[in-house]
Amino acid sequence: MTRRNRQLWTTAAIAIAFVALAGIAAWQLLGRSETYRPGEQMDAITAELVRALPADYPRVTFTDVTEEAGITYRHFNGARTSQLPEDMGSGAAWGDFDDDGWVDLAIANEVGPLSMPAAQQRTSPARTMLFKNNRDGTFTDVTDRAGIDVRGWAMAASWADYDNDGRLDLLITAYGHNVLYHNEGDGRFTDRSAVSGVGVPEGFWTGAAWGDYDRDGFLDLYVTGYVKYTTQLPRDVSGMVDVENPASINPASFAGERKLLFHNNRNGTFTERAVQAGVDNPTGRGLVATWMDVDGDGWTDLYVGNDISENFLFLNKRNGTFEDITHAAHVADYRSSMGIAVGDWNGDGRQDLFLTHWIAQGSALYDNVPPTAPPGGKAPPVMYMDESDRYGVGQVSLDFIGWGTSFIDYDLDGRLDLFVVNGSTLQRRDDPSRLGEMRSQLFWNRGFTEGFFEVSPVSGAFFASAYVGRGAAFADFDNDGDVDAFVTTNGGRPYLLRNDGGNRNHWLQIDARGTKGNRQAIGATVRVVAGGASQIRMLGVQASYLSQNSVIESFGLGATATADTVEITWPSGARQVHTAVTANQRLRIVEGEAIAASGRESVEQFWTLMRDATSKRTGGNPAAALAGYERALALDPRHADALYYAGSMHFELGAWSSAAAVAGVSNEGDTKTGAPVGVRRQKCDVLQALVDERAGADTRVAMRERYRRLDGVLAAARAR
Repeated sequence: MTRRNRQLWTTAAIAIAFVALAGIAAWQLLGRSETYRPGEQMDAITAELVRALPADYPRVTFTDVTEEAGITYRHFNGARTSQLPEDMGSGAAWGDFDDDGWVDLAIANEVGPLSMPAAQQRTSPARTMLFKNNRDGTFTDVTDRAGIDVRGWAMAASWADYDNDGRLDLLITAYGHNVLYHNEGDGRFTDRSAVSGVGVPEGFWTGAAWGDYDRDGFLDLYVTGYVKYTTQLPRDVSGMVDVENPASINPASFAGERKLLFHNNRNGTFTERAVQAGVDNPTGRGLVATWMDVDGDGWTDLYVGNDISENFLFLNKRNGTFEDITHAAHVADYRSSMGIAVGDWNGDGRQDLFLTHWIAQGSALYDNVPPTAPPGGKAPPVMYMDESDRYGVGQVSLDFIGWGTSFIDYDLDGRLDLFVVNGSTLQRRDDPSRLGEMRSQLFWNRGFTEGFFEVSPVSGAFFASAYVGRGAAFADFDNDGDVDAFVTTNGGRPYLLRNDGGNRNHWLQIDARGTKGNRQAIGATVRVVAGGASQIRMLGVQASYLSQNSVIESFGLGATATADTVEITWPSGARQVHTAVTANQRLRIVEGEAIAASGRESVEQFWTLMRDATSKRTGGNPAAALAGYERALALDPRHADALYYAGSMHFELGAWSSAAAVAGVSNEGDTKTGAPVGVRRQKCDVLQALVDERAGADTRVAMRERYRRLDGVLAAARAR
């Protein structure tokens, strides 16, 4: 027997013993006449695991604003038929597809039961949807306008600029064939699934991870395959049937599916190279994967999370192939891995891992520790230790089945917290047509000594109710500085959770744009030093479950109003450092371009942004122009020209209330501009009239015409 096999048998034996002990304890506690069913609270055990909440916990609430935001979506149409693909989806992804500075939302969906006829699939209301951010807390369904038409069993949603044209493209994984949409830049997308090669393989495809593993400047794609699902169950599992866990929804009934590594050919096409690269992992039942540089050599490595089979960590050998270092790094984790969070939770400069698991297995918090050599051997490049129980996130998760997760600094105190979405995969005993519900969890990081405290009971009504949770995606959708959440459920509605109170602390957001490497700067490392503390994040590496966070990274600065240093190491290897960066702003850093904090360089940067925004405005792209003017305002918040044109762009985009508010500030009498003040004030008055609720339709039409005439007068005056 090989060393690896001995380790596998040992790990499996420990896991079996643990589950058996948990079962015995439950049997003793509940009485021999009762049967413990996973998901029920074992109060005599789990009550002892609850840590008393410190008095200084954050007063932050996640408020459900789904309905008022206009997100009309429901997962799955019809009654489930106890088929595994029906129960696994679906996820969501945040991405600014129109580059207006406000993140938009794509949500994957499943049309309904696998038995649904093709004709009904085409008309099913359960479809993948795209919602555009209206920049006022609401969203508009633009699915049809965008040309998005995915009606199948969609699993993951993911954004990536795979051809480096500056626009985010959309990937949807699925049970069946993956779908890749190319962003045409005018709000429309075209289906490139077949021509790109990404949509050709057929299978049960789940997680998607984008990363430039060969450092050629273009994003490659790794897709996890789950199982080789079939409605014809093998004979050896035909007896695995009970009300709560029939064989058709048990992944152990099916062999694992291979994984796909799509190498980007830099011409809009991909070549599948998983076998050649050594990362096909055909026996693992894959659900999630993440690219991250585990050893700090500047080359992105790959971690794959599998269900009821060991996970894998592949080290990049810098020649297009990978080395399996799973057991040397101590992250085989022979449990059921669903979600992965990546982040330096304890501030030691090394990226740690958090994994969600199935019931009675407990979540894992893998602390990245200094490697040590085994007796007579060589130290591995990286090593991890599961510290979940020590820091408060292990045993408390025993009653839950975890899915979407992420490290987020929800209170912006400079320490990464944990958000975990839970939901059962077991059918309800009283109604086998439905899956069991579970409440989700929020863990506050109180410091690197005490670890995490569950703050779910004091963080909003969402955490008090139970759902069949699945995906989780995080972003600052309302641009107020703190991180909001979007949660998907299986067979139900989603939840847009607005963070209320997180921005009481100072913050800094990094919007990195690559030029030598991939345009999203996925894989870049950002280091922020403020108040004597250092925070290090890798951009775009959070894996969650079937979901994707915004690539714009939020750093909490606590009470500190200035970041001493912002340092970014790009995937190309280039390095930039910026100092004395003012808090409470979104800082766009372009590879190779300087960002100044004050003085002459700040003025030059301001006018560079203004010229670029004006070019976009005169070129007929008001959304991009508005984003440019807002970046200029971050450097000079009271500049009349910037305020005036930002208001004008709000007007062109139909956001009259925002236009009036911005123009009102511009109208306060700033004398920096040489434009005729009277004309500008007249235009401000028009904007105010347009938002007057008493104004009728005829008045609004007349006001719009007058506004444009005044714009011509102003342009002529400026030309003179």
